[in-house]
Parts: sequence; C-alpha cells; structure tokens
Amino acid sequence: MAPRSFWKGYLKLSLVTCPVAMTPATTENEKVRFHTLNRKTNNRVVSQYVDAVSGKAVDEDDEVKGYERGEDDFVLLEDEELEAVGLESTRTIDIDMFVEADSIRWIWYDKPHYLVPDDPVGEEAFSVIRDAMASTGTVGISRLVMYRRERAVMLEPRGKGIVLWTLRYGDEVRKPEEFFRNIDDSDTDPELMRLVTKLIEERSKPWDPDMVSDPVQARLLDIISAKKKGRKRPAKAKAEEEERPSNVVNIMDALRKSLSSEKKKKSKS
Repeated sequence: MAPRSFWKGYLKLSLVTCPVAMTPATTENEKVRFHTLNRKTNNRVVSQYVDAVSGKAVDEDDEVKGYERGEDDFVLLEDEELEAVGLESTRTIDIDMFVEADSIRWIWYDKPHYLVPDDPVGEEAFSVIRDAMASTGTVGISRLVMYRRERAVMLEPRGKGIVLWTLRYGDEVRKPEEFFRNIDDSDTDPELMRLVTKLIEERSKPWDPDMVSDPVQARLLDIISAKKKGRKRPAKAKAEEEERPSNVVNIMDALRKSLSSEKKKKSKS
C-alpha cells in the first residue's frame, strides 16, 4: 500500500491544469528514534525558549524573528511581514520555464518527491506534460512553498510519474574550483592507470541497496531487543586494528599487492 500523500495541489502549464498529489521519495520512519527522559522520574523532557539574559521562559506570543545587524542589535520582523514576501499560492506548481535535463548538475539537487495525478480526469493533462518533457529531454522549473520555505523545484519525468526535486539556493552551493585548483593536473602514469583500472574491475559489482545498509541501526535494534527481553546488551564488537600505512609509499608496489590480494579473495570465495 502506497504511503499517503503529504501535499495536494495543482500542476499548471499555461492554461493546462490538473490536480496532483506529492509524497517524499525518501523516508526516515524506520530509523531508531529516542526521547529524552528525566532519569529520576522517567518522564519525557520538553524544550522551551528562555531569555538568554534573564533565564526566564518566553511566552509564544512574545517570540519574534530578528536579523542581527550588530552586537546585541536586531531588526525585528513580524510574521505578517515574512508571509508577505512569499508566494501568493502555496498549492500550485506553475511551471515557469524548461531547461535541458542534463544542464542541472547533481549538486543542486536537494530532496526528491513523487508527483502523481490526483484525479482520473486530470491524468491526460499530467501525462501530456510528462511525455512532452521526456521527448524534448527537458525538465520543468517552478517555485513552491514547502517545509515552510519558498523553494525552487525541478520536475523530472520518470516512468509513469514525475519526480519533483527541491533545488538548493544559489548561495548554498560552493564552487568546486575553490577547492580543487591546487591539485596537480599533470598526466597520470599510464601503468598506474592500468593497474587502478584493473583494481576497479576486480571490485565492480551490480548495485544493491544492501550496500548502503546502516550497521549502527542494526546494532541499536539488537540492544533494544535484548533489553526488552531482560538480557544484557550485546558486547561491543572489537574494531579491527588498522595496519599503519608507511610514510613512504611506492604506489606501483601497493597496487600490485592490492591486485594480488583481490585475486586471493576471489579464489577463496
């Protein structure tokens, strides 16, 4: 059974409109979560805002957003002022423009969502927009209020549906040139390249979601299960001691040893 949608609204392209529903493509519902408790009473602890100077709790009606312009000097903004700069409609994905699908680099992608038609009558309009983007190799760009913020979003055709990605803001993305400029860009030794390529081939496998399983989550569940049954928690696994790398490394020798080790592993398996 598909999870319930967390957002419903309309997809709009010029005069073409259709009702749609959206659900996050990823979830953290299965993650182990903890509450903070008072050890003495076993009651849950609640958080509240307190005045940094007086130490007294602040009523919700007295909370206000402030932009710092100097030490202990703030410009105060009321909720009405913040809401006034947002989009007029928070329920319409109005596609403003289209760009080539491969022109937006991965670093701009933030959070994916599945977008589907929410009405049999609107399915045709949804399908036409989806298929037209797929045939032209383009993605749609729009803006939408999500997670209490106005966000730029990208609509990407995917199978029978559309994946809506929230996009990062321009000031959130750092230019790679600032970090990579000092790396030597001279040609790689062909023999080293051959050996590393061989090592990659030896370690290549088909993608499997189990490759990114969470071992900490599994150990936490073991501890919780043991405590539920009144047993002692499982002993902490001893970390294998890593062999200290030598200060002087002969890359060629290291690669040959690595390849030899890979071959031994394969013959044993």
